[in-house]
Amino acid sequence: MLKRKKFSIFILLLSVFFTFYSCNTNKKSVDNVDSFPTSLKEAFKDKFYIGTTLNTWQISGRQPEEIKVAKENFNSIVAENIMKSARIQPKEGEFNFSLADELVNFGEENNMHIHGHTLIWHSQAPDWFFVDEDGNTVSKEILTQRMKEHIHMVVGRYKGRIHSWDVVNEAIEDDGSYRESKFYKILGEDFIKLAFEFAHEADPDAELYYNDYSMSNPGKRNGVVKMVEKLQNDGVAVHGIGMQGHIGLGHPDIREFEKSLQAYGELGKVMITELDLSVLPSPWGDAGAEISDNYEYEDKMNPFPDGLPEDVEQQFTKRYLEFFELFLKHQDKISRVALWGVNDGNSWKNNWPVRGRTDYPLLFDRENNAKPVVKELIELASAK
Repeated sequence: MLKRKKFSIFILLLSVFFTFYSCNTNKKSVDNVDSFPTSLKEAFKDKFYIGTTLNTWQISGRQPEEIKVAKENFNSIVAENIMKSARIQPKEGEFNFSLADELVNFGEENNMHIHGHTLIWHSQAPDWFFVDEDGNTVSKEILTQRMKEHIHMVVGRYKGRIHSWDVVNEAIEDDGSYRESKFYKILGEDFIKLAFEFAHEADPDAELYYNDYSMSNPGKRNGVVKMVEKLQNDGVAVHGIGMQGHIGLGHPDIREFEKSLQAYGELGKVMITELDLSVLPSPWGDAGAEISDNYEYEDKMNPFPDGLPEDVEQQFTKRYLEFFELFLKHQDKISRVALWGVNDGNSWKNNWPVRGRTDYPLLFDRENNAKPVVKELIELASAK
């Protein structure tokens, strides 16, 4: 009788033990599920900012579903066009900050890092910048003063609110020489130095970047490094370099991209800017992003008007993962990785360099659904 009683007590204790163990095991499983990142910004929060670009319709509230994607998945924003000089100051002394203010307010309300794009760029600068009232080219002194007033007004307005700026955009050619823009023709290479000095005067705490495309090209790499080294040796505040990420399935060579990332990382912080992955053929077969280049529509240049075949979708996912593996490998150098658009439908790649195509370059589809690559990226970041 005593033995049976002891055996019953033993069985009871064993039952309690297994119940306790099972509960704790289940709790750990639940905790693991609860703590696993469910968005891009959660997955990359300890790595670098993960950002997106907002356009006029989104900023003005006409695309609430796209804004929802931005808020849930990204912790950094930049304006696609509304902060470029031709939009901000279309006529001398007439500034329009309405949409820029909305962008900054949105970023602050959602505790986001805010990046300013761009202060000086040849492609979307207002014509009046470079001519007098008679249409003649202005002097060095006048252009310098106009640059100063524009930069001081824009950067000064958002002092302490916009955290970083693309001060100068696309001033170096692929061979490493200076682009012969109107800024360069009037002021020479000093226009870059002046732009950074004026931006630093307006907000000494803002991070200041030089931004360009095809940054993996060895010629451009050497030219950019040489330019930035010279500026920094002269005491100019250039805090980092933006590598535009307009990539394709076959370009650029990721090994050359890494060489550039490392070279720029020796000079300061690196941002991967304007990231998108085109699956469409390029008319010239490389990774350029010269906005003035346009080509006539041909059906052969638009092979996927009704959706991506499964094998191309797999190539797309693999290619994005390769680049994000590289970004994570060098996360100590990278401050921000930013997609150039929220979803495929509002990507500029649908109309450039061939208007009227259907491209699929971003992480969310035209219905704002996350593509399979998003889950893969979250898992990748969580494992690093």
